[in-house]
Amino acid sequence: MRLFALSIFLSLPCLICSSQFIVDGTVLELTDSNFDEAISSFDYIFVDFYAPWCGHCKRLSPELDKAAPVLAKLKKPILIAKVNADKYSRLATKYDIDGFPSLKIFMKGVPTNYYGSREADLLVRFLKKFVAPDVAILSSDTNIREFVEDAGFNIPIFIGYGLNESVITNMAVKYKKKAWFSVAKGFSEEVMVLHDFDKVPSLISLHPTYDERSVFYGPFEEPFLEDFVRQNMFPVVVPINGETLKQLKDDERKIVLTIMDDTKEEKSKRLTETLKAAASANRDFIFGYVGVKQYHEFAQSFEVTKNTKLPKMVVWDGNEVYFSVVGSESIDEDDERSQVSRFLEGYSEGNVTKKQISGPSFIMSNMSWVVGIAIVYIFGSAVLIIMLIKTIKKEDQALKDGTTREQADHLMRNTTNSEEEIRSNEIPSRSGEKED
Repeated sequence: MRLFALSIFLSLPCLICSSQFIVDGTVLELTDSNFDEAISSFDYIFVDFYAPWCGHCKRLSPELDKAAPVLAKLKKPILIAKVNADKYSRLATKYDIDGFPSLKIFMKGVPTNYYGSREADLLVRFLKKFVAPDVAILSSDTNIREFVEDAGFNIPIFIGYGLNESVITNMAVKYKKKAWFSVAKGFSEEVMVLHDFDKVPSLISLHPTYDERSVFYGPFEEPFLEDFVRQNMFPVVVPINGETLKQLKDDERKIVLTIMDDTKEEKSKRLTETLKAAASANRDFIFGYVGVKQYHEFAQSFEVTKNTKLPKMVVWDGNEVYFSVVGSESIDEDDERSQVSRFLEGYSEGNVTKKQISGPSFIMSNMSWVVGIAIVYIFGSAVLIIMLIKTIKKEDQALKDGTTREQADHLMRNTTNSEEEIRSNEIPSRSGEKED
């Protein structure tokens, strides 16, 4: 009987077992009490910080359920977990959760923000990046093709041809969370034509989403190599949206921003091609574009109204300051290339007007809701303490003036009721879900 019971236990579908966690390919539900143990028990754990009332979170949940068993079966498993950050506010504060859902991958306990796709198959493809080798070794055209296909479309790909992996290992480690790195040991002339290089050694960067590639022929000393990698983390001209804004925050370069009416119009697409040529010659800047129809609130931050002549160009520091170039505030359709050049020359010559982002802006909307609630509580507590001190003084004074203890207690009760009314009015109600 004991042997039978033991055989039943051993046959249970447990892919990974660790202390109190039995992981069988389902999504773990974490709490305030077991969160720290979970992220320290597993090398890789992907956490969804959600709120029960959030519509985006409800749509994400079945995608995580699909991805969880696939990721748990990897050679280096990635566990998927979720935590109710609305309920466990200590964790929300600790990990700077400012909207729902917020996604982070913990690698040996260290969190990294996740900005990739939320569809199960693309989520799996992206998360495999975190358990892949720093530099993949490719030995044939087939390996190269499969590597590019498996890498997907969301982050840049770097392939070294005729390079030893040690040349790019430091870059691969430093930018592991943001790009794929590999070296090709065997390849044909067809691959050289496909990736548009004509000699080795060379390092190729690919942005499959934008059908863009760049070639670097050296020198391969680290400062030059890192310049190339850093400048090719983004497409030549970046479409500005919620996701790319999150990614841009780690780059210190100023952003040459072009604000259009509608990025889908043919004239906007032609202007974008002109901007690509300027961006390729000015890699010390990031070039970006945004449509008022696509991202109205963001465009408004740069004093764009219905009367503003578009397209409009500014240089933005990525925070709350931007610069207009005097005499080059807008672009006409005629000879756009010359106008863009004059804009850049005017900026480099200092012929600019410094301005502040106007409010309410996207910057304000991204402020942490946790901080906001904390401020309310601090303010409310201060008010209560002040009123309590005043009440005690009133009671002492009443006793000195001959008021009875019963009358003083009645006064205290009335004051306490007033304090409760103040507290209920100060704590904000939840008006709606936090979007991405």
